[in-house]
Parts: sequence; C-alpha cells; structure tokens
Amino acid sequence: MRQTAEGVPGRPPSLAPTQVPFSAGEFLMDKDSTGILYLESRRLVKRWSGPWPALVNTLVMAVFFYITWWIFQDPRGVFRLYTPYVGYMVCRWMLILFIWLAYIFDFWPFKRSWLERTHPVVKGTVLTLVSVAAMFVLIKGFFIELLGNYGIAYFNPSRLEEMGITEFYALEYATEAIMMFAAIASWLSPSWVVACEGAPWNKLKQPAKGLTIMVVTFFLSMVVYFVTMHSHMAILFYPWQQYTAITPPYWETFANTVSGNFHIAWIMCCTVVVWQFETIWERYPFNLIKTDWLRRTASFFGIILIALALCFFLYYAQDLVWGETVRGTRRLAAPDWRWLHVGEMAIFWLVPTLFLNFYCGNWPNNFSRPVRVCIRTFLTAALAVLVYVVYYKTSHLFLGTQKGFSHPQQFPMIPMIWLINIFLINVWFMDGWPGWKAVPRTAEELQEVEDEKVASDVRWSPALAKGLAVGIACGVGLYAVVVGVLPWIGQTVQIIK
Repeated sequence: MRQTAEGVPGRPPSLAPTQVPFSAGEFLMDKDSTGILYLESRRLVKRWSGPWPALVNTLVMAVFFYITWWIFQDPRGVFRLYTPYVGYMVCRWMLILFIWLAYIFDFWPFKRSWLERTHPVVKGTVLTLVSVAAMFVLIKGFFIELLGNYGIAYFNPSRLEEMGITEFYALEYATEAIMMFAAIASWLSPSWVVACEGAPWNKLKQPAKGLTIMVVTFFLSMVVYFVTMHSHMAILFYPWQQYTAITPPYWETFANTVSGNFHIAWIMCCTVVVWQFETIWERYPFNLIKTDWLRRTASFFGIILIALALCFFLYYAQDLVWGETVRGTRRLAAPDWRWLHVGEMAIFWLVPTLFLNFYCGNWPNNFSRPVRVCIRTFLTAALAVLVYVVYYKTSHLFLGTQKGFSHPQQFPMIPMIWLINIFLINVWFMDGWPGWKAVPRTAEELQEVEDEKVASDVRWSPALAKGLAVGIACGVGLYAVVVGVLPWIGQTVQIIK
C-alpha cells in the first residue's frame, strides 16, 4: 500500500516504459520474476509540475466516483445496490479483491511486461473487471451457493425467504454476513504482508505465495468471524439460535449491547491502522526493531493494540459530545449504533490518509522520521474531521442517503470505501494516470525500498529516549485538552440542522 506519487528528489528520471498493445501471451507471469512487488518496482513521476497532477486526478476521480455511484449505488440510480448492506458487501469485497490481486498475488497471472507496457486506461479496465468477476464468483459461488446451501442457511437469502423471512431482511442478513468476512479479511490479509512481511512464505514464487497467504488469512478470517459475528447473526432470528451460537453473546457485559457492531468497531479500526502503518507512518516505530521475528510479531499485535485504543477513544468521544449511552434507544444514544459509528469515524480518517500518500507525495518529507510521522498524523486527523463535517452536511443532497447521523439509510462507510476503491484503481492499476506515469526504479532505489522495512536513519539512543518521554508527555496533555474540549463542541457545534 505504500506508494507515494512523487519522484525521488535529486535522482535522474528514468525513461518511461513504452506503451504498446498487449497480447494474449502476456497474461502469464514472468518466469524470471525478481520477487519484488510490481508496486514497489515502479516509481510514479508527475507529468506536469506543481499541483496540477493532484488537481487533475482529483477532478477525474470525483467525476468517476459520482458516475459510478449513480449507476451502482445511489438509491435513485440504476442498480440501487445501496440497501445499505448489499452495497456495503460489494464495496468491501471489491476492496479485498484489489488487495489480493495487487499485494497478495502481485498481479498474477498477469505478466510483468504487460503491466509495464500497457496503457493505464486499458490496464485499469482489465484489472478492475477481473477483480469484479472474481468477486462475483466468490460471493455467489462460495458464500451463497456452497455455504448457504450446504453449511449455514443465513448466507443464502433464498433459503431465508423460504423459512419465512421477508425478502428485504433475507437479503440484508445474508449480505451482512458475507460482508463481515470481507471486513475481517481486509484487515488480516494486508496485515500479513505489511506487518509480518509475508513471512514465512515471503520467498515463495507466485502463485504459491499468493495462494498460501490467501488461504491462511482466509482461514484466520473465518475463525475471527465465528468468534465475533456468528453470535450476532444468531440473535437476528427469533427465537435466538442458542443451539448453534453463544446467546446472549459474551461481549454483552462490557460492550453494553448484544450487537456485533462492537466487533465492527475494532475490526474497522484495525483495517484503518494497517493502512496508516504502511503509508503515513512508514512502519514507524516498529521498523526500529532489527530482529525479523520480533519486528513482525510486534508490528502485527501492535497494530491491534493501537486499533483498540483508537476504538475505545472514539466511543468515549461520543459520550463526551452527545452524552452517555442509553441502552434500548434507537438513535444517537444507542450503544450499538455508537459502536458502528466508531468504525465509520475511522474510515473518515482513511480517506485523507490515502490521498496524502497517493497524491501529495506523503508530505512532509523534509524532517526526521518521527517528526514527519507526527505531522502527517495530526494533519490527516484534522482533514478527517473536515471530511466528516462536509459529508454529513451534504451527503443527502448528492448521494441519495438520508439526512442525519443514525438513520438506517445513512451508512457513510459505503461512499468512503467506494472512493477508496477508486483511489486504488487509479494508483495501483492505472499508475496514477493521467497526472502521473510509472517509471522503473533503479537498483539503488529498489534497495532503499527493502531497507525501509528496517529503519536505518533512526537508532535507539539517549536522545531518542528523551524524545519519547517528551512525546508521551505531549500526548497525555493533548488527550486531556481534547477530552476537555469535546463536551463544549457537543454543546455549541451543530453539524446537522
């Protein structure tokens, strides 16, 4: 996921790859593959100077977002997938298929020469259509037909209808269950590649490497699903399915709800923190650890701990702004909705994070690693607040959603992830076209990419220890200030009128 959209300062530009039509034979992976991911083997350079590439790409993506949103998602549009769970299922599985194709399989079975020579528009179209086709096969073939007919009935909406569930809720329940598999996989799959660096299968060639990581992370996703979301699905039906799931769920006592939204909250935070870790944080501070197994283990579980801290803070922040939760209510005070809103707020943070990394060169880059990571974190958090406010003020006017925070038809994770998917198509599949073009990295630049996994520019020292102490003190002070300000914001700021 780490792919800045700027050239490397001070380095001579490489020649752009010649763009030629592809042949059918080029759909096979090169036998002499170097083992370096395609996304890491290229460098994106601007076609024009100044802010024009970012402005042009922003305009192009905004137009593409709105056209595709109207066609596929908008309740007033053509296909009207925004039900909301059908639309959310599609968004999440598109995201995980993009991750699998680019990060897990390194674009296998497509040949590296085809990736380098094909026009970005053709390449983006082909890779997107392949991902969507694979998504359809997985959803329809594996979840609905296989699991839904021979394993668990709630994966198949037709079976639920036959048992007396109305058409709408049968579809919503089934797609919610299928969607949660993707939500969990979109955390675990990139975590294994980013935090665990693909070990112990990182030396395998494709497709053995991709298949192994996909199967292992899919298995782990299934385990997490059954200990988090299966009980949630069991209590959707009356009477509760106590012989097939733990009812009431074990998290009721400390989450103050039987809803699986509690797990959606921390899982979504894990998903967001993985991307933060790989992009604006540059894997810092875990890349200070030189020992491979210790760095990978600390990174994987460190991401989870950071996500849990973010999750509980965002839940507490809602108490400060809107007042304490009231179990049994259905609006802003309901604990189940507030846990869901934790995940929604986390996704709002991911949008400016990826924009900064993809289109702004991961700015700033002129300070030490800890300083620039800190600046990016605060900058993207502030932009996330701005996106949050703008979305709730305008989404009902442009996206076909309902006005309000907690309306059942107000599901901001869908448009946010839809936009993120467009980011990935543009940067991963289309090499940042039209504002950027891909050029091959030099051998020295490729070595620098590998060296980033273990930071060489920051070493443990007494000065660093002092800096950490100051940073912790500043963090505690900032937390106190935020906690003190949030109640005032809740009393004086009105986003939705």
